[in-house]
Amino acid sequence: MNFQSSIPKPRSFAAPAPRGASGVLPQAVSADQFDAIDAILDDLRTRYEETPQWEFCEGFLAALVCCRRPIAQPEYLDVLLGIGDGIDFPSVVSEGDSADDGGGSFADTVQRERFLQIWDQRYTEVLAALDTPIESLEDESAYHPEVMDVRGAMASLPAAERAELSDEPLPAFAQVWALGFMYAVEAWPEEWAEPSDRQAAKWHDVALQAIVALTEDDEGEPELSPFSEDGPHSMSRARLDAFADAVWSVYDLREIWRGIGPRVETLRRADVPGRNDPCHCGSGKKYKKCHGA
Repeated sequence: MNFQSSIPKPRSFAAPAPRGASGVLPQAVSADQFDAIDAILDDLRTRYEETPQWEFCEGFLAALVCCRRPIAQPEYLDVLLGIGDGIDFPSVVSEGDSADDGGGSFADTVQRERFLQIWDQRYTEVLAALDTPIESLEDESAYHPEVMDVRGAMASLPAAERAELSDEPLPAFAQVWALGFMYAVEAWPEEWAEPSDRQAAKWHDVALQAIVALTEDDEGEPELSPFSEDGPHSMSRARLDAFADAVWSVYDLREIWRGIGPRVETLRRADVPGRNDPCHCGSGKKYKKCHGA
């Protein structure tokens, strides 16, 4: 999940913050706040090398917004950052802790609170965007994933600086975002099982496949610069279309689960009282004379 952190970090397509269904304008996460959360992730990585970059977190967060069941904070931070141990959550680094302890840790409560404040603010911003009807991804209220053009940033560097950096493969545009999204899907597969309704199931499958497609490399001829008309070409036109399809798919997934609602646990046979047992509702009547009638 870690890649060239020394490459400059261009930001997502600029757009005003979206309004929620109530018409209230959520406070948009600023560039300085994104820099702050990047710095926190860099620090966490010194203690837990599996700590991802923000783009991965952004995709993971979008999946949480779309998930059928709201995932509790300790649960998702444990999966994403290796932080979260039930009642003792959140963990902060203690004397003697190291990256070998098997999980991450915040440096202190101040760092933890700063991370969660920015995370929650971004969550609210994404939630409002996905719940606001739009006609185009160019609409000011549309969801604009916080993604990077790593290949374009690398191509923009002077040749001498490029030579000093690692020659490991660079991720394609929005590839890390899509990987983060699917990481959350795979972490809670029961919450992403296809709906029983045939039409919704087809819609669900097409949407997930669009995001899965974005986890693959962009092997097309570079034709575009996503952030600048005069920037180095770093992505194919097909990749831009695939990115748009994936963003629309996030809207679709959010709408599917909003329409269906939370998963209902099936009542096990052993949980059904006998006809002559007291009714589970507490009425004092026998089950056959009450809810079993």
